[in-house]
Amino acid sequence: MVQITIDGKKIDVPEGITILEAARRNGIYIPTLCFHPRLTYFGGCRLCIVEVKGFLRPVTACTTTVNKDMEVNTSTAELEELRKLILELILSDHPHDCMLCEKAGACTLQELAYTYGVDGFQFAGERRRYSKRDGNPFIERDLEKCILCGRCVKVCREIQGVEAIDFGYRGFKAKICTNFEEDLDCEFCGQCVQVCPTGALTGKLWARKGRQMSLREVETVCPYCGTGCNITVHVNRNEIAKVTAREDSWNEGWLCVKGRFGYRFANSPERLTVPLIRKVPRGEGAPEKVEDLFREATWEEALDLVASRLLEIKEAHGPDSIAGLSSARCTNEENYLFQKFIRAVVGTNNVDHCARL
Repeated sequence: MVQITIDGKKIDVPEGITILEAARRNGIYIPTLCFHPRLTYFGGCRLCIVEVKGFLRPVTACTTTVNKDMEVNTSTAELEELRKLILELILSDHPHDCMLCEKAGACTLQELAYTYGVDGFQFAGERRRYSKRDGNPFIERDLEKCILCGRCVKVCREIQGVEAIDFGYRGFKAKICTNFEEDLDCEFCGQCVQVCPTGALTGKLWARKGRQMSLREVETVCPYCGTGCNITVHVNRNEIAKVTAREDSWNEGWLCVKGRFGYRFANSPERLTVPLIRKVPRGEGAPEKVEDLFREATWEEALDLVASRLLEIKEAHGPDSIAGLSSARCTNEENYLFQKFIRAVVGTNNVDHCARL
């Protein structure tokens, strides 16, 4: 441990951590855009600049390690002016369409602009223009809103190990792009969407489904596999608008494509709402219309029919003539009860589960 001073407050911190880490561990706020606690440090946005006694100029808190007896100032008049200038420069090359942006209300850049009173009109000039062209079904990329923070590149490389995207070109033409600038074609885990601080990366399934103020958050568990990742379901008008994950959950905010984007079945008009009983016996051929093949029934009637047929089959052919196939679209608790029923009540281990999307 070493003792340092931040804003006149003496604190003891582990040797080798950064100034930003030391400040956050002690409840001292330093603004950032490119920093993410689970990714390597970048120092690209320069918003976390601080003054260190003995240094000639401000340094980035996310890349500067603490030393014994270091004295740091995180908020002075000069630092605040520099941060405001940085935000003005970022916003000078950023679309002013917050009214229509999917990330409005949950955008870090928007919150910082509000805090510093920056509207983005201080510097006039050319702004980057990109055409939208993405044939993938899950992720919307709006490169005009990209601030080149590098979070998406790092999470793709360091967490997923895929490296589907990277920095391309230089200077004013610099942007995040795929190999040969083709359509995005990856695992579509959406980790890049999770860490993006602006509206540059959003889910295509989320478009016009509701923004931060209109969404109700429900904490639950992903049903797709036995990993049991914690997920946050954002509900609007009793329908799932999107799925995210909290960074303080055990899965640290990371999800796969199933957990993040595989929820459309919940709102599908094709879902059954009542039990159906087959009207035409098997082997007699199926009629052209589904309503001629099945009839609606009550739960009591359907369960009585299932129970009687399972008993008949079990008595005639034994329990191993029966098998149970469960669904990834049920909860883990429901799947547990189902396999318990097959094993303990029916008396067979013939039970399986399809975890495909």
